[in-house]
Amino acid sequence: MYNKKEYLRHALLFIATVITATFAGGEWLFGRSILGKEEHFLNWEYFLKSLHFSIPFIGILLIHELGHLFASIHHNVKSSLPYFIPGWLGFLSAPSIGTFGAVIQVKSYIQSRKKFFDIGIAGPLAGFVIALGVLYYGFTNLPDADYIYQIHPEYLDPEFEGHSPEDGYISLEIGYNLLFWGMEKVFADPEKMPVMSEIIHFPYLFAGYLALFFTALNLLPIGQLDGGHIIFGLFPRKHRIISLVAYTAFMFYAGLGIINPFQSVNELLIRIPLYIGFLYICYRRVELSTQSKWALILLIVATQYSIVNIWPGVEGYAGWLLFGLLLGRFMGVDHPEVSGYKKLDRNRQILGWIAILIFLLCFTPQPFIME
Repeated sequence: MYNKKEYLRHALLFIATVITATFAGGEWLFGRSILGKEEHFLNWEYFLKSLHFSIPFIGILLIHELGHLFASIHHNVKSSLPYFIPGWLGFLSAPSIGTFGAVIQVKSYIQSRKKFFDIGIAGPLAGFVIALGVLYYGFTNLPDADYIYQIHPEYLDPEFEGHSPEDGYISLEIGYNLLFWGMEKVFADPEKMPVMSEIIHFPYLFAGYLALFFTALNLLPIGQLDGGHIIFGLFPRKHRIISLVAYTAFMFYAGLGIINPFQSVNELLIRIPLYIGFLYICYRRVELSTQSKWALILLIVATQYSIVNIWPGVEGYAGWLLFGLLLGRFMGVDHPEVSGYKKLDRNRQILGWIAILIFLLCFTPQPFIME
């Protein structure tokens, strides 16, 4: 089915991604810069320790993509082997997770709602099961509470009150999702459990958290994401409106607080047209009339402004805006149609609702806040 060159190309990309994820993991786990002048992790000891992050993390991504691949093979849908995209930014002294993700490329036309559903749901379910195992291991095998002092010996200083950005440190706040919070309460020893801003130093917790993050992104019920395929299968006549509503809700939350009545007039004169223009770019490919697009965009902006005016402390998560742009402008909010509206069988419908539940458990409104 695949020739030797394909196997070699994909294998090399996979190996490169494991290496770059190991580099990135070492920076998160041990707080050391590879290119810094002080002690760094780029030696055999730290590299091996960093594999405790990269192997489970990249392994979960691999299982996810293999789920898609095997479902494609089962349905005789021609597709590529998984493309892993290495992505380490340490040479720029910038934080990264070592990869820009992984994808498989479907090379044949799919004219079946059931095939779309099976290929879409197989990846998230397979990866989610492995992520649960990784998190269970991480929560039940926490090191002693003084482990954090090996990473941050400055915490032993009674006068230490935290680092500021001027000190050269990155402060990363990580948000809870329902599943991570629930597993912590059930499985973790509270005396050993780190605060969320420190789980970056715990390889299995951090790898599992990132897996839940990407699982939730893939399960967004929008367009041709895995969640979009699932909604396309579950609701054959309503998937288009569901996708548009979900995308609008996503963008509404992401941009909440971008403009508000507490900004100066000069600042608003700059922000409002830029923000409206950004939203138009995001909605440009949506199958609505031009008038409807402008009406929807202006309604979003006016409602966001009004909400912040009533509740000044309310804000969304601007970090989602880039992903919203990728969805709206490049991937598309709509899903390719197929002929017929035949419903899925009962077992597939149950799996579809399980996937929706997984999305609700894994989605984190504010996953990463860096200073």
